[in-house]
Amino acid sequence: MPKKQLQYFEKRLLDERKRVLKELGHHGEAFGPNADAENDDSSAYSFHMADQGTDAMEREKAFLFASKEGRFLWHLDQALRRLYKAPATFGKCHQCGEDIAFERLDALPNARYCIACKQREEDAKKS
Repeated sequence: MPKKQLQYFEKRLLDERKRVLKELGHHGEAFGPNADAENDDSSAYSFHMADQGTDAMEREKAFLFASKEGRFLWHLDQALRRLYKAPATFGKCHQCGEDIAFERLDALPNARYCIACKQREEDAKKS
């Protein structure tokens, strides 16, 4: 892969990483105590049963989103490690060794498999 493309994908990965970290920061606010709780009588927990259910659902939803973003962050970090450690093999399929299409890497810069190998993997999971 040409050096210019490697630089492009490095920037894409770093930008995506920055976005995910920002999202994780937003989700983190749902887990901590309310910042205004110290100044007034409100707290992170409601007293009405319906409000408690809604609050619990919102916390659970925030946890699931944060969990998903956390896994995505891990995959982005792994892609950056591959890029820095072995730039000559970045963009090569881990299964067959062929080049991963530019369009696929552009859409999913942390992709490890070409479309054909990923499709075979997905089909095997369905069976």
